[in-house]
Amino acid sequence: MDFGGPTFVIMIIAISTGGWLINNWIRARHGYALEDEWGGKTVRADTKANEALKAENAELREQLTHFADRVKVLERIVTDKSINVAAQIEALRDSEIKEKN
Repeated sequence: MDFGGPTFVIMIIAISTGGWLINNWIRARHGYALEDEWGGKTVRADTKANEALKAENAELREQLTHFADRVKVLERIVTDKSINVAAQIEALRDSEIKEKN
């Protein structure tokens, strides 16, 4: 092999470029910052979006818990006999009247 010929130079460039591509692919796959062509690091663009999504997810989970509790109450009202519901409503009214006096 001629080490001074253009074939050798092209092989070195191809190997270097391939190594750089594989390195960046592995880094991107595992969530590390990527290197640009000048050796600087670039941060993943979706980090701020992830934080916003996590906050929104937590808020939606709280709402879901709240609504699940409300659905349980509504299911209990629907499945109870109307006499029991009427008695509970009257008991609440009586307790409100006693609290006011």
